[in-house]
Amino acid sequence: MRTKKTLEIVYILLIIVMATGTIIGKYTTLDYVSDNIFGSWWFCLLWAMGTAAGIVYFIQRKVRRPIIILLHLSFVIILLGALLTHLTSHKGMVHLRQGKVVNTYTTKDGNEAELPFSILLDKFNVTYHAGNMAAMDYASIITISENGKKEQYQVSMNNIYSGYGTRLYQSSYDEDLKGSYLSVNSDPYGIPVTYLGYALLFFGLIAMLIEPKGNFRRLLRKKAVVIVMLMMGYSVANAQPSLPRQTADEFGKILIVYNGRICPMETYAIDFTKKLYGKKNYKDFTPTQVLTGFMFWGKEWMREPILRLKGSELRDKLNLEEYVSPMSLFGQQGYILGPYLQEARSQENDNVARQLLDTDDKMMLLMELMQGNTLRVFPYMSKKGTVDWFSPHDKYPKSMDKAQQQYMRSILPLAGQLARQGKTDMVNELIQKLRKYQYTYGGNTIPSNTAIRAERIYNQYPFATILFIVNLTAGLLSILFITRKKRYRYFTGLMALSWCVLTFTLALRWIINGTIPLANGYETMLLLSWLIMIVSILTTRKLQLMTTFGLIMSGFMLLVSHLGEMDPSITPRMPVLNSPLLSIHVSIIMMSYALLSLTFISAIAYFFTRNSKRESVISVNKQLTDLSQIFLYPAITTLGLGIFIGAIWANISWGTYWGWDPKETWALITFLIYAIPLHTNSLPALRKPEKYHFFMLLSFLSILMTYFGVNYILGGMHSYA
Repeated sequence: MRTKKTLEIVYILLIIVMATGTIIGKYTTLDYVSDNIFGSWWFCLLWAMGTAAGIVYFIQRKVRRPIIILLHLSFVIILLGALLTHLTSHKGMVHLRQGKVVNTYTTKDGNEAELPFSILLDKFNVTYHAGNMAAMDYASIITISENGKKEQYQVSMNNIYSGYGTRLYQSSYDEDLKGSYLSVNSDPYGIPVTYLGYALLFFGLIAMLIEPKGNFRRLLRKKAVVIVMLMMGYSVANAQPSLPRQTADEFGKILIVYNGRICPMETYAIDFTKKLYGKKNYKDFTPTQVLTGFMFWGKEWMREPILRLKGSELRDKLNLEEYVSPMSLFGQQGYILGPYLQEARSQENDNVARQLLDTDDKMMLLMELMQGNTLRVFPYMSKKGTVDWFSPHDKYPKSMDKAQQQYMRSILPLAGQLARQGKTDMVNELIQKLRKYQYTYGGNTIPSNTAIRAERIYNQYPFATILFIVNLTAGLLSILFITRKKRYRYFTGLMALSWCVLTFTLALRWIINGTIPLANGYETMLLLSWLIMIVSILTTRKLQLMTTFGLIMSGFMLLVSHLGEMDPSITPRMPVLNSPLLSIHVSIIMMSYALLSLTFISAIAYFFTRNSKRESVISVNKQLTDLSQIFLYPAITTLGLGIFIGAIWANISWGTYWGWDPKETWALITFLIYAIPLHTNSLPALRKPEKYHFFMLLSFLSILMTYFGVNYILGGMHSYA
């Protein structure tokens, strides 16, 4: 009993220390907490005590099941590998300049250390996405020399050099593109031991699901059903001058460099209107009408109350309404936000400061548009065959023909002049000429017709918004038809249709960006909903009320992405994300979150139904614990697989398989928390349904912290996810 108590205390302390460390890191630095908390002797001792207590307790329990022994042994080996890395690895940074031979690197402590070879930087390259706006990859071409032997290698993101017991990773580069920084990592003992632990863990987690005498297989032999409950502007048109809707729609087909990629102007117009107004449409105007309104009738539209001030604190401070005109921010003394900006930039954690900076960003967006600086709609192909895109007021290359320069500078002002004169036919003609110009000079930077059509479809219909309304409404209504099987099947069919629409939505985003849609918070929420629905569809025949589960939980996830103002815009990936491990890592992690969210719904359903006196509801209530555990076992398996596949990816990309980044730390905390209810033999209190479901309710807070808290509060390397 004493050993068990020690193990429990150490286990809880580890979770508390890790959670506290991520919060301290928010106000200091990741390096500080890595050195002084996660890398400290006492934290290592804490892990050692937990491991020792666990081994002793394991022996005392006389555990004989090979799968369970293997699973727990894998954690011991992983911790041993981590200890070897901590004690024996060497890390640092080497700065290379083109043509200069280097044979030393700078350690983390600032000391110089010898490399087992010499490095010569032959060339550094940055490759870009279409339009030369966003980096696709960074690559250092280097020559490694050792004992007269010379070999050339390319080190880039997700492509490391490994040799002579040392690995090199692309880290950074000099602004003149003639220098490069490579991370140096030598860990010959820790990595193989840790990877052995990962392999045993992968095998053990999967074996836990298929073991004939295991708890998961026993639970699957039971039938389980579930019930659950969850909850869920109009403007009058103004007579502002604008392009006719049809002409504005044609203008929306013009291509523009936006968010690091080339897309229809319509996409930029939608984001522009949302940024200013908070909604896709303003009154009866389409986004493209709003955009061209500011372009061609700037004076009139600057007096339109289209600017939304989100925070009440800022409105109270400046005595303004929620919606104001941009012109109202200019008084007799000039720009009324101006005197507050410098102070706001030094106090970004203050609500008023954040609201003020957000409003200033909107004003800068307006100014940039009206000056034409954001309108990069003119491609130019150099003699080398590379294509750059320019705005009307950019500095053009000297090699560009004067007539072409004149065309770029005059076409949009001419279109505005004709629009103000009401000569719509001539505006349409200019739009067609500009589109023809783009296709003539855009070369291979022009998106395919399929991608453009996909983007226009995606822009036209707010699929995710429609689906969250449909799924939540249908999920709530399905509760009324639980006992009417024939009618209840209609809701299963509706969920299948909703899944098809969401699949179509994800496919559109894939076609538009050319990469699997897993790169940001919005896309992962869509994937989470997609996974919840497919799991529910596949299990609803045996577990009837999975339809209600799937509809409500997927609708909730879509609602969260909608209310959380996650950015739905499509942007090129960061270079480090261009790895096949991205889709594997994120998909598996999202599957675990989807399954764990269903354990949360099971808990809610349990507490809603436990006092019912209806026999059918009582029967359902009794089976909710089994159903929750059916979700829990594969959830733990996928979460464990996802975390450690992510660790392997991190080792390939950043040179370390574990860096105590807030996201990975909280994922580990979540894993440790949800592993607790799998040990009901050691924790008999969790055999009681009420305590088990209460624990699952509280555990879901770790999911919320891992997914939302890290992204929007703690930050870190994963804040783009």
